[in-house]
Amino acid sequence: MSRLFSAYVIVDWSAAAKPTTGADSVWIGVLKRDVRFRLTFEAHNPATRQEAEAKLATILDDLKKRGERALVGFDFPLGFPRGFSAALALKGEHPWRAVWDQLAKMVKDKADNTNNRFGAAAEINRRLTGGPFPFWGCPPRDTLTTLQPKRARDHGAEDLPEFRHTDLAAKGAASIWKLYYNGSVGGQALVGIPAVRRLKLARGEAVKVWPFETGFKVLTEDDLAGVEAVIAEVYPSLVKTTPLAGEVKDAAQVRGLAEHFAKLDETGKLAALFGPSKTAPADLVVDAETEEGWILGAVI
Repeated sequence: MSRLFSAYVIVDWSAAAKPTTGADSVWIGVLKRDVRFRLTFEAHNPATRQEAEAKLATILDDLKKRGERALVGFDFPLGFPRGFSAALALKGEHPWRAVWDQLAKMVKDKADNTNNRFGAAAEINRRLTGGPFPFWGCPPRDTLTTLQPKRARDHGAEDLPEFRHTDLAAKGAASIWKLYYNGSVGGQALVGIPAVRRLKLARGEAVKVWPFETGFKVLTEDDLAGVEAVIAEVYPSLVKTTPLAGEVKDAAQVRGLAEHFAKLDETGKLAALFGPSKTAPADLVVDAETEEGWILGAVI
């Protein structure tokens, strides 16, 4: 039984506004084979997102030279709830790509980690509703007319959904509209999606973003012919990992996820996770493939 991947790279992203290491910063976990073909793990903790991008590029270049295909998992949403692209009147036949392109234009992320994620969210709120909705959550100093520290109101029937299909399937995943405070993923998504976009653009068709470019389906070796890396959204809480002595929680989580996916791949069970369950409604599959994305391992 052949494996789909020979290396597993898991990235715990951060929306920190200054250089930082240790807990609540960027962690990159790499599980790859040594000269004796044994899986070995290494962790990297770059102080800034710019350093993290450079490190990821180096890691992928190295794996390419070794002829190893990598699964690259990022721990933030790669897509927004269904209808987001249309609500912003973005052009393009692929809603997810139109959103990625729009965020790349709006989000400014400097070398020292200072960024305008709150300003970008406030501008999107202005375009969507003219008020502080649906994005919410920010430090008091970043409060604007169209972005408030607390949630303005609940989502109604006429609003964009609060959660994607996969957030509900993952049970406990936070809404992308929450930008700040514990458990938030919105800030990471705003600064992270443009970084993933740059990674993808630099490598073209050799890197595929799942499920947008691969389809939401069980993947085969034929599907990945010529592919050097598959980018996927991951959710650390899906796997319980106990930190080793002296290991911070974030480092343990990227290690645990890498080991989890490697074990599934070794036993031929990973390929199925790239497809929906047999009971998944057709409209859910379409939403996942075209704009929302999916968390690898989340099951309806």
